[in-house]
Amino acid sequence: MKSINLTTKEKIDLEALHDTSRDGRVRDRIKAVLLRSEGWSTTIIAQALRLHETTIYKHIDDYVSKNKLAPENGGSQPYFSQAKTDDVVAHILQNIYRYAYEIIEYIWKIHKIRFSISGFNKWTHQHNFSYKYPTGVPHKFDEEKQAVFISIMIN
Repeated sequence: MKSINLTTKEKIDLEALHDTSRDGRVRDRIKAVLLRSEGWSTTIIAQALRLHETTIYKHIDDYVSKNKLAPENGGSQPYFSQAKTDDVVAHILQNIYRYAYEIIEYIWKIHKIRFSISGFNKWTHQHNFSYKYPTGVPHKFDEEKQAVFISIMIN
């Protein structure tokens, strides 16, 4: 297999992408391309990355021929249409829930779609929701002292 000739800018871009990518498969593809461009043999790259040598050939060939770094698994089709997603997001914003299973039950009642807890947690993260433990509020506090303290902290 021929060596890959990358410009300095391409190497910097690939290294930046490697640093920001969360997918280990993409990082392995980037490392294979970068190491090959530095003259490493595919056998040594395979040993270093703990991958099969044919996988390294495929990664390098995909990059050279298609400029491909990400695997194309496709994923699954979403359960919700955009209208259903908007409805659930609006409902969550208007109502406070303590547990994910309560929202899952609401979705089942309204839309007849069943989520697992882990699947629903993934959905919430994709829609920029996060869970925060409720914090207690002291039952005996002086509102005036609190307002003075806040004004001191702000200034």
